[in-house]
Amino acid sequence: MPQEQYSHHRSAMPSSEGPHIYKVGIYGWRKRCLYFFVLLLMILILVNLAMTIWILKVMNFTIGNALYFKSARNVTVNILNDQTKVLTQLVTGPKAVEAYGKRFEVKTVSGKLLFSADDSEVVVGAERLRVLGAEGTVFPKSIETPNVRADPFKELRLESPTRSLVMEAPKGVEINAEAGNMEATCRSELRLESKDGEIKLDAAKIKLPRLPRGSYTPTGTRQKVFEVCVCANGRLFLSQAGTGSTCQINTSVCL
Repeated sequence: MPQEQYSHHRSAMPSSEGPHIYKVGIYGWRKRCLYFFVLLLMILILVNLAMTIWILKVMNFTIGNALYFKSARNVTVNILNDQTKVLTQLVTGPKAVEAYGKRFEVKTVSGKLLFSADDSEVVVGAERLRVLGAEGTVFPKSIETPNVRADPFKELRLESPTRSLVMEAPKGVEINAEAGNMEATCRSELRLESKDGEIKLDAAKIKLPRLPRGSYTPTGTRQKVFEVCVCANGRLFLSQAGTGSTCQINTSVCL
């Protein structure tokens, strides 16, 4: 049989071999290793969950209860920026509570400012500031306030034991005691000065009980003893003392 016919006859014969099937998968020791790693991962997840629950229980961190931080030394809370630089810091220790930042504020629930402090000033926004110290409040330099008032049944005392006490305002200083007495004492000199206006003492009676009294001498020398006179409009002036009152002679000053 020629070769061409043999090849054609061979190709026409049905093949007894079926299609080849290739099985894809992990078998043998690879399959056992995969199962082992999956089991190990599940164990780690369970251990991590158990540790988290245990830490939350030890710290008493539950919904609806307070959060407690306990430390043998101190607790520090830091607020960092994108470059891990500390912006604000709160340190609570056995001796003090310290806060570091550009500005410190205390507000009410409604958002009203009660207290604020920065490098330039300290602001107290409450309607009333009470200092309960027995020795009062010490201001090394100066204090600026629109009103100084004591409790209803307590005395208000402004005192400078070793230096002078100065009260000044561009439009005037008013001292008012509605239900009690007002007393101003000093060791050397008490001065009431008004540069452009007037000093007004509004009372039913004004007494100066400890003024020294001089005696009249009918000599020709100039008198060094004067009499304090009061005009009808409240103006005070001095008049040279005589045997009697000399205020009537100098009534032209009251005009």
